[in-house]
Amino acid sequence: MLIPTLLFLLGLLFLIKGGDWFVDGATGIAHRFHLPEILIGATVVSIGTTLPEVMVSASSALSGHGEIAYGNAIGSIICNTALIAAITIAVKPGPVDRNTLKSPVCFFFLAAAFYSATAYSAGYFSRTTGILLLAMFVIYMCVTIFQMKSAPEEEYVQELSIQGHSSIYKDILLLIAGAILIAFGANLLVENGTLIAQALGVPESVIALTFVALGTSLPELVTAITSLLKGHGALSLGNVIGANLFNLVLVSGVSVVLAPFQIPESAVIAGKNASLVLDIPVMLFVMTFLTLPTLIRGKLSRIQGIVLLIIYASFCVIQFMM
Repeated sequence: MLIPTLLFLLGLLFLIKGGDWFVDGATGIAHRFHLPEILIGATVVSIGTTLPEVMVSASSALSGHGEIAYGNAIGSIICNTALIAAITIAVKPGPVDRNTLKSPVCFFFLAAAFYSATAYSAGYFSRTTGILLLAMFVIYMCVTIFQMKSAPEEEYVQELSIQGHSSIYKDILLLIAGAILIAFGANLLVENGTLIAQALGVPESVIALTFVALGTSLPELVTAITSLLKGHGALSLGNVIGANLFNLVLVSGVSVVLAPFQIPESAVIAGKNASLVLDIPVMLFVMTFLTLPTLIRGKLSRIQGIVLLIIYASFCVIQFMM
């Protein structure tokens, strides 16, 4: 138990330093090319912080543990939204650029509709489903790149101010080094956190939706906290929404293409699969509660963060009670 605990703490240190470097690199690139931070957060930063989910889910699917790959994707979305985004909003709510937010939000709900329809109608994720999810990822990246290129520079001049003249190579190096530390740190956290949880007698399905999901979402949490401390709240929100989309189309897509699997049924609520009754509906609700009011009003409110935190705490309690 001592060695897993020490490795767990080492992974946490890697995550903290990696998040610091990653945010510095991402904001440096955003400033240099006059790009909105929320857009950088929804693409470059999201891919980097989603790497742990990709690695964990792919290896889980290949080793025959589809329930971990499935639970990790959904659990990470719930954790990203109802814990990480909620902390950011509760601490520092503020205005949001609705035009920039529309694209990742629309793509998320399009992917979520397809994902949910497959889960409820077939109860099985085939290789074709995985290919379609990956195709959505490619389309989203193409649309976002086009959006970056076509956006008028003056639209973001007042949002972004270049605070230094660091080398572009330094920014890229920080981005890559940060992503590597984040991925390696998250891997240490998940592997040893799971060992600790198993030693305490926690079921595998609960581990996937809580411990593994929280462990692989720690890069987003570290990025969110680091972004807040550095005054880049928009980067954090964009990262969360982008990471949620990538959990559906990239993480799930890669896992299903490598090893198709049935939706796990680890618990039952009212005679039905608990995942269909609880997990997917909670995932859809928290994302709707985060994004819909924000798109309508153009700003985040502290009450959103508080309600989301309550939902996340309740979700974790129910998971351990089932």
